[in-house]
Amino acid sequence: MLKNYTVIKYINTMLEIMSADSVWASVVDEATKAASNEPAMAELLDEIFLSRSNLFDCVCYRISAKLESRTRRDIGIINTFTEAFATDKSIRENVVKDIVAIRHRDPACQFFMNPILYFKGFHAITTHRVAHWLWNNGKVHTAYYLQSLMSEVFAVDIHPAAKFGGGILLDHATSFVAGETTVVEDNVSILHEVTLGGTGNEIGDRHPKIKSGVLIGAGAKLIGNITIGNCAKIGAGSVVLNDVLPHTTVAGVPAKPIASAYQEEPASCMDQNF
Repeated sequence: MLKNYTVIKYINTMLEIMSADSVWASVVDEATKAASNEPAMAELLDEIFLSRSNLFDCVCYRISAKLESRTRRDIGIINTFTEAFATDKSIRENVVKDIVAIRHRDPACQFFMNPILYFKGFHAITTHRVAHWLWNNGKVHTAYYLQSLMSEVFAVDIHPAAKFGGGILLDHATSFVAGETTVVEDNVSILHEVTLGGTGNEIGDRHPKIKSGVLIGAGAKLIGNITIGNCAKIGAGSVVLNDVLPHTTVAGVPAKPIASAYQEEPASCMDQNF
């Protein structure tokens, strides 16, 4: 088994060198083989992948179709996605980083096409990226509407103002919540039923700040304007009310430090042992 630092170096290198074109080439190759081997899937794979012009066309089509299936009103979701992707370079870059991160961190993800086709964590984060673009461009009601659809369709609730970097793995995703002033930096891994919430009815900056390389275990609740330092690890089911130092593992209710400098980057290793 590769040592942690070797795994991290490999994954981070992939995040840096894999372009949209190289990911798309892998996706098309995978979809072509799957359509040939499993004819029952051929029509779906053609619709989502093989008839599309590029990676972003494919992602916009897949996710907007899932969102539109929940609403009776035609508000042009596919057009909104397409405009956001075309206008905001960071959305395109971060979507590529997300796909590569999921492929290399999640042992259940055997193909680059899987996040696009199946993984609602990727669908939700991408929807949020578009909602955040709308929010920043003054289209707050459309942003709220996308947020509500995301919650209904993917069981994920992220305020449109929350800020997310790239290389995000939102694993399983169900019941993930992030409040308005949440900030999540690059290369963070988060499991299901995590809450990045406020402490009550206070106003202003009131939600967690998650630095790069952090791993947050299933069911953890991080409450208030706290900072989780680079490459920290939050144990499953923990309630975190205070800042966590970099390279520190915390667990419990309330969470307390139980280890330090155990792993170079927990988000990449996905090792939830203490």
